[in-house]
Amino acid sequence: MASTDSISVRVFSLNCWGIRYLSKHLSERYAMIREVLCKEEHDFVLLQEIWSEKDFLSLKKKLAFSHPHSHYFKSGVIGSGLAIFSKHRIQDAFLYRYSLNGYPYKVNHGDWFGGKAVGLAVISFGKLTANVYVTHLHAEYCRERDSYLPHRVVQSWELQQFIRHTSVGADMVILGGDLNMHPQDLGNRLLRAYTGLRDSYLETTKFDGCEDGITLIADNPFINKKELGPFEKGIRIDYILFKGSSKADIDCDSMSTTKGSVPGHPFPYSDHEALTAELKIVLHRESKRQSKDQDCAGGNVAELVDILTEARTEVKVGLHCAERMRYTAARTGVMGMALLILELAIAAVPWLALGAEQPFPRTSFYLLAGLCFTILLTTSLLYIFYTMELKSLQGAEDQMRLAVGSLQEKLRGFPLAPLHNPQRKAPEGEEPGAFDPEE
Repeated sequence: MASTDSISVRVFSLNCWGIRYLSKHLSERYAMIREVLCKEEHDFVLLQEIWSEKDFLSLKKKLAFSHPHSHYFKSGVIGSGLAIFSKHRIQDAFLYRYSLNGYPYKVNHGDWFGGKAVGLAVISFGKLTANVYVTHLHAEYCRERDSYLPHRVVQSWELQQFIRHTSVGADMVILGGDLNMHPQDLGNRLLRAYTGLRDSYLETTKFDGCEDGITLIADNPFINKKELGPFEKGIRIDYILFKGSSKADIDCDSMSTTKGSVPGHPFPYSDHEALTAELKIVLHRESKRQSKDQDCAGGNVAELVDILTEARTEVKVGLHCAERMRYTAARTGVMGMALLILELAIAAVPWLALGAEQPFPRTSFYLLAGLCFTILLTTSLLYIFYTMELKSLQGAEDQMRLAVGSLQEKLRGFPLAPLHNPQRKAPEGEEPGAFDPEE
């Protein structure tokens, strides 16, 4: 029997709501966050919505003793807002920006300007290598008419791909952040089913926090209750997910969330609740042992096929919408071009007909020309943007189609060729069967 060792890891995740000049009590809340991080000394701290690099540098300075290693992920116009603080050395870091992230003309939502992404920090944790991910997906502004659902599904698809392809050599995987998805939402199911990541809230038997683990609660003074819609108590959209490897098994010993206002202070850390998970890692000296986390995504291939089929349907809905919007932009652009050509023709009248006067007042003429030019420029930019959106949606749908085909082949092959069984040679004198695995 393989001998084992166990260690504990404490992970903290919080959406800080750090919009300078707009977020309420920002400086006071950052001071409260610094205080709790210095006091608790978590191993890994995963923060979202630190939109100002100055705020990150301030946190870095104050946390230099408790968390000497940190990284700020820069992306988009105002940054990704993602940051990682660690007690352990960060060996490498990488940022992947999602190909779809809302619309630039929806300034009131602002997601496009934030450059939503997933950040990876490769961290040395004793003898282990930990891949620690932090992310923030596109917000859901209206659940009944969610125009951003295809974007969020593609973001989930790209997130699971990024985690699977970058965590091959990792001993443990931890993902924290604001996924902006309910536990049973399509993107959430796609992420967990494909990667095998486990939800700390569902895995632990010791939970201390808000009812049902909700992280956006109605009692939070920074929350507009109308935005919660039918969910009167609140919603759970922030997560700490984890997965082990053949070298280490991971379980969640305990998990907790804050419950609104912080004791001794008149307001909470943020509009989101903070999450803390204590993970127990069991090391196996014989690394050949199969982890219970490893390949758990392959354990239910039929479920994966259903989830991917549902995801493809949502992406196709987004494709039809993008095609329609691109057609509208092109049609409006053609109309603007026609008006501009007409104006140019009218402007050429005095030169073509000697002695003829300009039929329109100059001011009106220039205003109309400016309007036509603005329409033409705007629709051209929108046409380019919707073309880029179409390409991203088509690319994701093509990848999903390939994945479904591969999973269906695996599903058909399960009774004949179990995943981890050694290959069996045919008896002497017999030819191998048509469906026998190749040597």
